[in-house]
Amino acid sequence: MARRVLLICCLAAAGCGGGSSSPTTPSTPSAPANPNTITITASGVSPKQLTVAPGSRVLFVNNDTRAHEMASDPHPDHQDCPPINSVGLLNPTQSRETTNLIDVRTCGFHDHQNPDNTSLKGQITVR
Repeated sequence: MARRVLLICCLAAAGCGGGSSSPTTPSTPSAPANPNTITITASGVSPKQLTVAPGSRVLFVNNDTRAHEMASDPHPDHQDCPPINSVGLLNPTQSRETTNLIDVRTCGFHDHQNPDNTSLKGQITVR
């Protein structure tokens, strides 16, 4: 009986790392960066013009201190390029991708909350 208890204790210790004094930290794989990225800052959007391949997605990143609601042109209908409308409201530090941009065309976009601000307007060309 004592041997069984000793064997169970040894197996449990081995399963727990054997009392190692240096804990291991699991590595978290980072998501690959989207090369099709539009950054929003207090100065506006950058780049203002971006060309992507059909089927691509565009990542919008809000690095401003205020929220922005990115939408397709024209304001206020937003019907020119519906995949852009999936970005929607971005609070500071948030990011979101469009859905797939399938159709070959040029799509204008703007901040719905500030549609006349030219620094917050841009174009995505799909070709």
